[in-house]
Amino acid sequence: MTDVLVASRRDAEKIASPGLMLGLATLGFAVNFWAWALISPLGPMFRDQGTLGALSESDVALLVAVPVIVGALGRILVGAFTDKYGGRLMFPLVSALTIVPVLFIAFVALDSYALLLVGGFFLGIGGTAFAVGVPFVNAWFPPERRGLAVGIFGAGMGGTAISALTTVKLYTGVGEKAPFLITAAVLGAYAVLAWLLMRDAPGRTVPTTSLVSRLNGNARLSITWQASILYAAAFGGYVAFSVYLPAYLKTAHGLSAADASNRMAGFVVVAVLLRPMGGWLSDRFGAVPVLTGGYAVVCVCAAISAWTPPLDGVGTVVFLAMAAALGSGSGATFALIAQVTDPARVGGVTGLVGAAGGLGGFVPPLIMGYVYGRTDSYAIGLVLLSVTAALTLVLTLTVVRSTVRNTVGSTVQATEGSTA
Repeated sequence: MTDVLVASRRDAEKIASPGLMLGLATLGFAVNFWAWALISPLGPMFRDQGTLGALSESDVALLVAVPVIVGALGRILVGAFTDKYGGRLMFPLVSALTIVPVLFIAFVALDSYALLLVGGFFLGIGGTAFAVGVPFVNAWFPPERRGLAVGIFGAGMGGTAISALTTVKLYTGVGEKAPFLITAAVLGAYAVLAWLLMRDAPGRTVPTTSLVSRLNGNARLSITWQASILYAAAFGGYVAFSVYLPAYLKTAHGLSAADASNRMAGFVVVAVLLRPMGGWLSDRFGAVPVLTGGYAVVCVCAAISAWTPPLDGVGTVVFLAMAAALGSGSGATFALIAQVTDPARVGGVTGLVGAAGGLGGFVPPLIMGYVYGRTDSYAIGLVLLSVTAALTLVLTLTVVRSTVRNTVGSTVQATEGSTA
């Protein structure tokens, strides 16, 4: 058996290529996000069935938001560890660790709200896979192709669509443990595949300073906090809708749990498809124009959706337009990071920015649940989203644009100096 594994690793060394590594990373991101989003489609069902007791809208919002917050904060450390140890180790490790809470929920927690919160807490480990993939993929591609490459990798967030389309059907049609057992098996298979085939990019820069000093240094970079705000609005908005949309559609529009999950999957698919497009457009035209257009669309569409237009017309259009804008904005944010950040710091910066994006997805569901519980309306929450997008648009056109210009100018001067 050992000889077989050694031979497999040697073969992997020979066939390692940027395309293969990108494909493996994207697959890993999708699988881990599938696990990360397992609880979200079941939240409204748990409330309606009463198997966990009488749950309020705020209780459901907390249940679906807990994995988001843990996945967000965990990215800070996981991104820094990826800079140090590489994605070849971190991808299979994160995938293997995520199996534990998935099985815990399947065999221990399905009849207890408190235990589901515990399981959801550790399920957040799957959400940290994002901070592994960005520096891993970034190192395999030249600067002029990183926007598209990282955007393609980001399409792995479509793992939430897999969860939306399959979890409820498997839970009701096959058995309550089925979605969790299947996901655990897929995670295990991917962990083995990644261990055998993944390789870190040749010449990858490995930091030599301590973890604390790297985190401190990354946090002090201006691009870190700027990109954190951008990503909190873009990816945070996406995460918020992807985890809370089933509950929103069921309550505001009277849809069944299955229909709401299917429509949420459509939202996710649009966002997933537009994320690589956002990266590609950023490679060609710059990240700032792409971000500007995205936040403008979100600002307008969120304001329209606050009036709860019918889903058979304007309602569906504005939600899909927001999905496209949030997806392209997420891709453009990491294209921006790749353009202006030292490659040795990409993992650490990605972890911090990714954490901000996760936090951006954690807060809105809680606000929506809280506001609805007191007003029987989601309008205030959606208006707040519109205002947030407008403020982020102003930041993009002023501070972020200035940072990009200064970075490009410094790079040109350094290049001319070295040439001279």
